[in-house]
Amino acid sequence: QVELVESGGGSVQAGGSLILSCAASGTRNYVWGWYRQAPGKEREVVAGVFGMGGTKYYADSVKGRFTISQDNAKNMVYLQMNSLKSDDTGMYYCATKIRGGAWPKWDFSVWGQGTHVTVSS
Repeated sequence: QVELVESGGGSVQAGGSLILSCAASGTRNYVWGWYRQAPGKEREVVAGVFGMGGTKYYADSVKGRFTISQDNAKNMVYLQMNSLKSDDTGMYYCATKIRGGAWPKWDFSVWGQGTHVTVSS
């Protein structure tokens, strides 16, 4: 069974940067998504990458600040986060094994456990 493990979360001041990593075991993955969720709020999509060609998508709230990238040989995906703001705080999840849907409503079947990001002002 495919398993995902996120890492790289932590605490950072507003304006700072973090890079999140997600490692997959068991199989290759060519479509990935990054999501985040604050306590009591719905999970929202942050970024996605599709196919070996690496087509990338971003939520309007992070466009120009976040960058998604993938390493197919290592079965890993990354999220570089720059110019962080307080409302970027939340639990970040990676996902893969897409079942369907069009961006931003991709439907993933495998999710990681999450890594927490706290941005202080």
